[in-house]
Amino acid sequence: MPELIEVEDPEDPRLRDYVRLRDVELRKSLEGGRGLFIAEGEKVIRRAVATGYPVRSVLTTPRWLPGLADVLGGARVYLVSDEVMAGIAGFAVHRGALASMGRVELPTVKALLTAERAGGARDVAEGSGHGAFAGTPRRVLVLEDLVDHGNVGAIFRCAAALGVEAVILSPRCADPLYRRSVKVSMGAVFAVPYARMTNWHAGLDELRELGFRTLALTPDQTATPIDEAVMGPRVALLLGSEGDGLSSRWLREADEAVRIPMSPQAMSLGVDSLNVVAAAAIACHGLMRGAPAGG
Repeated sequence: MPELIEVEDPEDPRLRDYVRLRDVELRKSLEGGRGLFIAEGEKVIRRAVATGYPVRSVLTTPRWLPGLADVLGGARVYLVSDEVMAGIAGFAVHRGALASMGRVELPTVKALLTAERAGGARDVAEGSGHGAFAGTPRRVLVLEDLVDHGNVGAIFRCAAALGVEAVILSPRCADPLYRRSVKVSMGAVFAVPYARMTNWHAGLDELRELGFRTLALTPDQTATPIDEAVMGPRVALLLGSEGDGLSSRWLREADEAVRIPMSPQAMSLGVDSLNVVAAAAIACHGLMRGAPAGG
């Protein structure tokens, strides 16, 4: 049974995770541990718990408690009024609950992309709560230096919806577990397994060593239309940052540059590219063309 604690003061130090810590500070919380993140809403909290993330505490109002009681176990639950909840969140929280959750250790890129998985949450590394697809990844999205957490969350949602089996982050890419990313993804950051590169310079070499053909997405009109690209059994699609796109190094080192075909009228209308989320959605659809079954 969860431990229920009524709190009236939004400045109560027991609510520190929700009130006083920004995402970057949460990431460093739990001395000697891996840090925390905030999950918002019943659906997202359920997905995080199901994927193996430990619940540190929950902040909610009495009317939302019954919908979460079955997944909270012995977690500490702070019950507050609607007014206190709105004051803490800075707006009316329509999803009803916030959960402070412990981070888990990410798998290495190699472990993520080579391990046979049966669909469980902990197949790659003990205690790792990442993803629930079966087999080894065959279609992978690689994000280089995206800085907007909302965009990262939206791209994870695209990946989950379109069947992409894993996401690889460059060392400087925004954190998928920042609150805005988790919220925008609607919990997809827990559905799609991911890892973070430790060496950007050797990142594409490692993917090739693991059997992946690398496709660099670019607005360059000389690139191959993505629906005409050579796919192969294992493919990694490279997606660059919001402003500059992919680095010149990755564009140069990729096996093939690909583009999303634009309308002939696009340039005359002043449109030379799509925003990164729209591009990711279309490119992920193209990436899945002819994808083999996992395993």
